[in-house]
Amino acid sequence: MRIPPRWIRRLILAPAVVTLAFFTVTTLPLWLLAAAAASPLVPGWLRPLRLLWISVFYLVLNAAALVVMFALWLASGFGWKKRSPPFERAHYLLTGWCLRVLFWQVWWTLRLRIRVSGPDPDTALPGRPELVLCRHAGPGDSFILIHALVNWYRREPRIVLKDTLQWDPAVDVLLNRLPNQFVAPRQQAAVSLVGELAAGLESNDALVIFPEGGNFTPRRRLAAIERLRLRGQTEAADRAEALRHLLAPRPGGVLAALDAAPGAGVIFVAHTGLERMLTVADVWRELPMDKQITMRFWSVPPEQVPTGRAERLEWLYDWWRTIDEWVESNRPVTQRSV
Repeated sequence: MRIPPRWIRRLILAPAVVTLAFFTVTTLPLWLLAAAAASPLVPGWLRPLRLLWISVFYLVLNAAALVVMFALWLASGFGWKKRSPPFERAHYLLTGWCLRVLFWQVWWTLRLRIRVSGPDPDTALPGRPELVLCRHAGPGDSFILIHALVNWYRREPRIVLKDTLQWDPAVDVLLNRLPNQFVAPRQQAAVSLVGELAAGLESNDALVIFPEGGNFTPRRRLAAIERLRLRGQTEAADRAEALRHLLAPRPGGVLAALDAAPGAGVIFVAHTGLERMLTVADVWRELPMDKQITMRFWSVPPEQVPTGRAERLEWLYDWWRTIDEWVESNRPVTQRSV
């Protein structure tokens, strides 16, 4: 859906979320009674009650973040200094707090656990910017990765995101006040915008890119392969066809970031556990989750990153094959290929 203008998002959508949260909290006992009454009629342990609770919690968290950001806007001189270092740091602290609270609640309500496989990446060490390239397999992976960067490794992430995420008022306001970039599908200037975002990386920054450009689905995988063949990129299409769990990477943004930040290290991130949760219907089917997400980091120092364009393309596809093989080996048994 097309994103409405900023003034509609600020003056209508954001206040509507705060109002809806207030109404929901004041009538929460009624909702809880209805969900509790429906729970015995639905397979799974307290499925309606769990889904209601996490939905209400996210709505209230969203509203609370909007109220705090409105206070920060006032304190910054009605937005005059909202991008100054002190207020930028305040917004990063708010990001970390929201993600900590959200994942605590997800762990408590849905028993969703995160396990890191392999050694910690260089993101745990300050002093060098990082380019973080992550697979895209579900709406939760972005939140998990940013949670790890902010709260585990004390980084200030800069994120390249889909413009449709601005439908979420808290995400919209918070991330537009920080050095991030929302891009639309097939946006002509997207590559140059990624380069501009990478050019200003500081020692504790991490630029986050999802090179696939969207969540993996079998249909998107076939479309990506067909797109490469129509462009005459036969070798790239063959490589993409060999990938079972990842879409072919779109290298434009990655190459632009590498050119703009030659001193940055590169972190590749794989994860598995939420591949079957792409829609609201998927979430409902999977409840109660009781799942474990496994994450794997690989760190490449800047001196090991190829310098030529052709070499970088080869290098990116080689890493994508490594991630694909790791996902195949680490998926839950019920999702393994037979």
